[in-house]
Amino acid sequence: MAENVEEQKINPWLACLPTMAAAFMFVLDETIANVALPHMAGSFSVSREESMWILTFYLIASGIVIPMVGWFSKVMGRKNFFIFSIILFTIASALCGLSRNLEQMVLSRILQGIGGGGLLPISQAILLENFKPTERGKAMAMFGLVIVIAPIIGPVLGGWITENWSWPFIYFINIPIGVIAVFLSKTFIYDPPYAQKQKGVKTDAFGFFTLTIWLLTLQIVLDKGNNADWFNAPWICWLSALSCITGLAFLISQIKNKEALVDLSVFKDKNYLIGTLVQIVMQAVLLASLAILPQFLQSLMGYDAYKSGLSMMPRGLGALLAMVLCASLANLIDNRILVMIGLGCIGAGSWMLGGLNLEFSTMNIAVPNFLFGVGLGLAMIPIITLSVATIRNDQMTNASGLQNLLKNIGGAFGTSIVATLLSRGAQKHQYMLIQHLTDTAQTYSERIQAYSSAFMSTVDPHTATYMGQHTAYQLLMQQANLAAFIDAFRVFAVASVIIIPLILLLKNLKKEEA
Repeated sequence: MAENVEEQKINPWLACLPTMAAAFMFVLDETIANVALPHMAGSFSVSREESMWILTFYLIASGIVIPMVGWFSKVMGRKNFFIFSIILFTIASALCGLSRNLEQMVLSRILQGIGGGGLLPISQAILLENFKPTERGKAMAMFGLVIVIAPIIGPVLGGWITENWSWPFIYFINIPIGVIAVFLSKTFIYDPPYAQKQKGVKTDAFGFFTLTIWLLTLQIVLDKGNNADWFNAPWICWLSALSCITGLAFLISQIKNKEALVDLSVFKDKNYLIGTLVQIVMQAVLLASLAILPQFLQSLMGYDAYKSGLSMMPRGLGALLAMVLCASLANLIDNRILVMIGLGCIGAGSWMLGGLNLEFSTMNIAVPNFLFGVGLGLAMIPIITLSVATIRNDQMTNASGLQNLLKNIGGAFGTSIVATLLSRGAQKHQYMLIQHLTDTAQTYSERIQAYSSAFMSTVDPHTATYMGQHTAYQLLMQQANLAAFIDAFRVFAVASVIIIPLILLLKNLKKEEA
């Protein structure tokens, strides 16, 4: 063990290889299915809303496992648990590709989330531990190539695979990556003394049970509440009450229990608390935007899966440019300034997307997405570095796990909430617009007459009038859905900008050391 530790000190970058490979798989699968959802919904004969379960339950399953990462690391040894998680994730990916109905797919995605739950926090903890605080900026910039770019290239890769092969292959590609990650983990990762297998480890069974019930019930309420008319449905009321009770019980148990599932004392660190809150909002904005932009392009603009995924490429290019800037400026510029500039870019890009119409050019999508990607790259890595700047190494696994748990919850909730915003927003705008479609409105009457005249050459006048009215209604629905998408993008912009003042409350590590 001493030789391994020494070797790791000499070559800390070697730990990046297995951790980046494993994290790439996990983060990629958060978004690679986005553009393929219509194809999956057709294969499984389910609605678009039901197909969203494929995204959200993956996030929730991984979120439930994340607080158990510290316990599994003690019982199995962190390296062994990391390798086991990669193997489980790879097997579950194969099961996802072999699924033939929604139930099988959701169960396979839950299993995939369970396997992937430990990958990101352990990868982050290993990287942070192996570098000095002053060098963590560069290490996390490299890690950022995964956690920022992977979910952005996911729709591009998923769209190409779906159009050229078929959607099961978006999961089968994880198999060779998983095999490589296992080999690299065995070769380059070591366990420091506090991460090795321990005896007599106790588990917080009550905490795990209440956490599981809390997150599952809350996610079901968010996913199905809109279709069930929210609290007008008794079962939504009961599930909401159960979620509140179990959530409160979980928090109380974690505060009072000495052998708690997660150590909430890390929230006493101001940098960690504020940094985690900012990351939750950023994750919600990132995953929600990645979920709805392909839907917008496919449902309103007629893009296919590959073309809608390809439209996300400028976001990846922007993030790549920002990664290079972060690596170069990590020790030259206050990280807080980088985060504020990044959040401002995200807000500006989101607001520009909120100005779209149905006659836009390719540049109207490319420029906001590029700006969005630059913002993510500039903000994500520095805020992670700042949030754990004053966390001890022996607290790093718990802190990383808890942070990733909350980020997963934020991403799942953001995806569910934006689906509700789109549905309710379309209804609201339809109600507002339809008031102008009356026989007394001259513009409406002229449009109906023009549409009817175009159909009269093939059908009788009565049918032509009906077809003209139907055409006008289809245009109204199209504009109502467009307005709902615009509202959602503007919500992303406001959410990104409103958290900027919080960055001023963070301590800068370099200044403290000086």
